[in-house]
Amino acid sequence: MKKTVFVAPFFMPATIRFIDAVANLSDARFGLISSDSPMKLPPSIRKRIAAHYRVGNCLDPGQLAIAAKSLRQEMGGLNALFGALEDLQVPLGKVRDYLGTPGMGAETARNFRDKSRMKDVLQRHNAPCARHCLATDAQEALRFVKTVGFPLVVKPPAGAGARNTFQVDNPQKLQDYLAAFAPSSANPALLEEFIQGEEHSFEGVSVDGEVIWHSLTRYYPNPLDVLKNPWIQWCVLLPRDIDAPRYDDIRRVNQTALTGLGMETGLTHMEWFRRKDGSVAISEVGARPPGAQIMTLMSYAHDKDFYQAWAELMVFKRFEAPARKYAAGAAFLRGQGQGRVKTVHGLDRAQKEIGPIVMEAKLPQPGQPRGPGYEGDGYVIVRHPDTELVKKALLLLVSTIRVEYA
Repeated sequence: MKKTVFVAPFFMPATIRFIDAVANLSDARFGLISSDSPMKLPPSIRKRIAAHYRVGNCLDPGQLAIAAKSLRQEMGGLNALFGALEDLQVPLGKVRDYLGTPGMGAETARNFRDKSRMKDVLQRHNAPCARHCLATDAQEALRFVKTVGFPLVVKPPAGAGARNTFQVDNPQKLQDYLAAFAPSSANPALLEEFIQGEEHSFEGVSVDGEVIWHSLTRYYPNPLDVLKNPWIQWCVLLPRDIDAPRYDDIRRVNQTALTGLGMETGLTHMEWFRRKDGSVAISEVGARPPGAQIMTLMSYAHDKDFYQAWAELMVFKRFEAPARKYAAGAAFLRGQGQGRVKTVHGLDRAQKEIGPIVMEAKLPQPGQPRGPGYEGDGYVIVRHPDTELVKKALLLLVSTIRVEYA
């Protein structure tokens, strides 16, 4: 029987889905490290926890090591130690190295976590990506601008999910950014060439270094536009047919990138562009499950629980490739202004026109505070065998539903 430990700092709704999947594994004893009390979990999950260790900070490798070592002794071994969050990957790698636990080590985890280091690796392996510069002072930033010009994208080297990412369009905006976030050796700034084109994601399942299955999505509009305009309602489309020759290039690039970065076994989330000239370029790669409801979309598109599939992959290195039966998509609902949700307009029309293909919805509720993240105040998930019908439904949702704040 496998002894596995999952790390989940706080029990947010999405995190609970991952915990439930790991706890539901057969032929495995399940240990949990968290900062939250297990009493916050549903009873159906609590009863499946073989051992638990509570720490003050799950991102501290020292605390994680003490916790993992204690659970290893309590459970009689440790075969797998993992977590779903981007921020956890390097700390988990350090603890695996320290305990000799199978899985990705810290050096490989840094290839995925440090976005400047990642692009250095990608360039060495001839995987196309944006030109970049890790600036430790203003002069380095200004020299980079002379090479690539405007616009630029600036972000922290260890960012995730487009957090603290900005588009800089002219010299004044760059000066403003450098004044507000003065780069230094301790806190460098990552500057990147601004790539224009369609933005997609590419989800890949790797076993022993080989990508054995993949999926992909298209963003409408691109995530940076969503960040720049917090009122924009946006969507993610997962098309049904992804085996067409037009995706052959990104399949090759994905394998090249993951080989260079050192991926062995796991699920990866790569964001990439198709430029106007048809070429592709990698934005960044995460060695963890995707956000933006993509795990749920993959589950609906294949009639397969991908949370459960990821848990089995991480513990048993086992993955059964499913048939893709549907296209699926998620529309994220956001409004203009501040405050709390007053009302939501357009729901009756949306229900009338696309109700039969709605699979899941979390609608904004009156009195609910404005959502702090890019996913907004709620979402609607749809699916259908026809990709164009799903796309039209998504565009109808984001153009019809309007969230009003008070």
